[in-house]
Amino acid sequence: MTEGPGLVESFRSADAAEAFVSGYQAQLARWPLPVSEIDVPGDFGTTRVNVCGRSDGAPLVLMHGVGSTSTVWFANVGALAANHRVYAVDQMGDAGMTAPSGRPILDVEDYMAWLDGVLAAVSLPSAAFCGHSYGAWLALNYALHAPSKVEKLALLDPTECFAGLKLTYRLHAVPLFVRPSAKRARRLMEWEADGLPLDPQTETLAGLGGGEFRHAKIVMPHPPKADQLWVMNVPTLLLLAEKSRAHDIGKVRANAESALLRLATVVLPGASHHSIPVTGADELNRALIDFLA
Repeated sequence: MTEGPGLVESFRSADAAEAFVSGYQAQLARWPLPVSEIDVPGDFGTTRVNVCGRSDGAPLVLMHGVGSTSTVWFANVGALAANHRVYAVDQMGDAGMTAPSGRPILDVEDYMAWLDGVLAAVSLPSAAFCGHSYGAWLALNYALHAPSKVEKLALLDPTECFAGLKLTYRLHAVPLFVRPSAKRARRLMEWEADGLPLDPQTETLAGLGGGEFRHAKIVMPHPPKADQLWVMNVPTLLLLAEKSRAHDIGKVRANAESALLRLATVVLPGASHHSIPVTGADELNRALIDFLA
């Protein structure tokens, strides 16, 4: 494992950076098959992509939620890699081994240019995309930006794609934004899970990524306009966490069904927004495999 340039300086303390790197390595060690760590240079910096699976498999790009890092897919990559070449990306401007430099990402158009560069650098003219939370918002916007490059689209409890966050979720997130810390990030995740089990190792790393990474530069998300969604013809799978407290999944589903031409929906029982993609991984993996096939 190599650390991105300036990684220590990106955290609130050297101890937090050390704990983050250790947690990142431990998560990656949970992947059940060999991983190639690729650092992709580009206009916005160097992007870490963790690659695994069949060399001749259909390409699948995985995009994580805020603070989670690409290592969060450890419970999914084994099943997905049976038929796919998996590219799990540490997103630019978020915690991980991706190192921003050069042009800053200021808006969604910059994110789209960043993804264009990543796909070109790893020689992917097109791929299927699966994103969770903020990663789903990025994946959906990329399908709108470059539909010819997105063969299929799986959105895992997507935030700010078809409906906004609940006011209660926003209020519980306020302390994290006012005074970020790993403790406050974990407190938000635990409140949202509402007693459902969280994977301790994943929670610890996401807490460090969401609360101690002080150079986060993500773009504030907003749902795409209806006229953009109506013309999108990419086959889409909407996977909703039954117990999500981040948003009203009934509203998310209804708005998605009214907006997208080619949509299938699966509700993941007993899952919360922050417990996936780990909780209920078997059912999630089956749904993804069936859809991607």
